[in-house]
Amino acid sequence: MKIYAIAFLFLMNFGINFAQESKPIGEEVSIPPLVEGELLVPKSSEKVPLVILIGGSGPIDRNGNQMMSKNNSLKYLAEGLFDKGIATFRYDKRLVKIMKMGAIDEKKIRFDHFVEDAIAIIDHLKKDARFSKIIIAGHSQGSLVGMIAAKDRVDGFISIAGAGQEIDDVIVDQLEKQAPGLKDNARQAFDDLRVNGTAQNYSPGLASIFRPAIQPFIFNWMEYNPAVEITKLDMPVLIINGDKDLQVAISEAELLQQAKPDAQLEIVENMNHIFKKIKGDDLENQKSYNETNRPVMPELITIISVFVLK
Repeated sequence: MKIYAIAFLFLMNFGINFAQESKPIGEEVSIPPLVEGELLVPKSSEKVPLVILIGGSGPIDRNGNQMMSKNNSLKYLAEGLFDKGIATFRYDKRLVKIMKMGAIDEKKIRFDHFVEDAIAIIDHLKKDARFSKIIIAGHSQGSLVGMIAAKDRVDGFISIAGAGQEIDDVIVDQLEKQAPGLKDNARQAFDDLRVNGTAQNYSPGLASIFRPAIQPFIFNWMEYNPAVEITKLDMPVLIINGDKDLQVAISEAELLQQAKPDAQLEIVENMNHIFKKIKGDDLENQKSYNETNRPVMPELITIISVFVLK
């Protein structure tokens, strides 16, 4: 049985595709110590809005790719926004650069590191006089990262396929649907981790989540509740989810909107987790994760651009 959502939540898929096919030509930006990314800025005599795109879980590169998933989702989204007159910055998660330097020491990785990187990016790009405003758009895990980093720093926030619950509750819900025999054991292991800082009595089938090396990362991630963090944002907020998302249910977006009733909620028909249009079954959905030429949905680009430009 494939547990689709969980496969993308963690640090397992360390291989990555570094090839870039940038069109239009972007500006390389390096922000020490571990951020490297690409800035796309439309030609304009006036200032333009900037959207900072934050990728999801695992060693995601600036294009939205990793070893088991090469689909150019973030690349195509950035190019679509460029065509609408919106600048974007997208970047390789710090795991990518660490991998280039050698093997990752999982024990040293924390969720807070991703937040620190996002804040460093905001601080760096706020100094660029070309931009009229800055919007954070976080995808999947990047939604929570961006949510935390955005507070008191930017002009707007967009959650794309972001969870509305703490990560342990999200995973338990996923297991209930995809591997119900593991649900109760996972719930107990998460409770042990939350209370004691460690979990020991877990099924071998849950080792990708609870193996000792990554428990500190999971523990740190569990400290944040998206439904609480989103209430701290005093800015326009847009919440987006696709109804063909195998990883994040629409109910997660609804929880975010319930927590922040003034947020705009958009459910995109036939859109999956990586912004692709799915007309068929789950098999087509799964295959799209490795279809580099399949475009992202124009509806997503339109929804985001209208929100940013208004």
